[in-house]
Amino acid sequence: MVVKMRGCAVGGGSALWGHETPTRQSAVIDASHQSIPGLNQDQSVSYEKLLNIHNAFHQGQYLAVVNFDISSLSAENQVPARVLQLRAQIANGQAKDVLAGVKRKGDAPDFEAVKAFALLSTGQTSGAVKAIENLAESHSENATVQLLGGTVLQAAGKTEEALSLLSKHQGSLDAVALIVQIHLQQNRTDLAQKEVQAARKWAQDNLLVNIAESWVGLRVGGERYQQAFYVFEEMAQAPGASGTKSLVCQAVAELHLGRLPEAEAALEQAIQRDSEDIAAIANYVVSRVVSGKGAGEKQAELESKAPEHSMLLDLQEKSRMFDQAAAKYSAKVAS
Repeated sequence: MVVKMRGCAVGGGSALWGHETPTRQSAVIDASHQSIPGLNQDQSVSYEKLLNIHNAFHQGQYLAVVNFDISSLSAENQVPARVLQLRAQIANGQAKDVLAGVKRKGDAPDFEAVKAFALLSTGQTSGAVKAIENLAESHSENATVQLLGGTVLQAAGKTEEALSLLSKHQGSLDAVALIVQIHLQQNRTDLAQKEVQAARKWAQDNLLVNIAESWVGLRVGGERYQQAFYVFEEMAQAPGASGTKSLVCQAVAELHLGRLPEAEAALEQAIQRDSEDIAAIANYVVSRVVSGKGAGEKQAELESKAPEHSMLLDLQEKSRMFDQAAAKYSAKVAS
């Protein structure tokens, strides 16, 4: 059995982050600025708190994001903070709770986009797509609509529509990160690299840029494997880090570097933290197969918990193709 190493994405299963210029009110923030000219001290403190929530979300610390007290944030930062909390709940498997909490009509487009994403997360893809298409007609300038709308559309196989919506962003690192992921899924590493290089010019050493650049590095290979490893290792070992996503990404880099015991150890640690983390289980299966130990019960667990996982579907397709090829030949017995 041949298993391809599975990639990693930080942020609720996909590149779901928010970023927007601070002069516009939307549920996304600019994570590339440490100080904002024109803000008073209280506004700056509020904004820094929002950045802390934002970074915690990117690092996969979803419970910390959900439990963060946002009551002291300024009015303009309340919406982006609440959206991050709702997305963290969805990442923690609480999409139904999110739907129940934001199902009122007439909400801000940011929360309507969150509802659509929650629908997608509960398997209601057609309803999610319809909601996003309606939002895109009336609120395509809203950064949360762009980001979560792009996520929903890409998940539904509407890649061109997703990229078209995301292209409307105004300096959004989150949109850039999602565009990078989409291009990597298209096997267009050149376009993904172009997006990262353009963002690096204005975002400099931002966390999201480092993450996106590391995704590309895992595809490019060579010395870029080690560079990606350093980024994910630093995230996994950050003070207070308790999520699994950074560990999974670190393990993927270790697999590419041929450090199989270290990769398996990182994945075991991730599974100990969250036994329901599908990405951790899938990559653990890969690490076991690559090391010659066999997938064992973990593959059966993956088949039970996520029967539609892309790796399983890929294996099924490869098995079907093998059977078709084998059927063209008949065994010959020497007399």
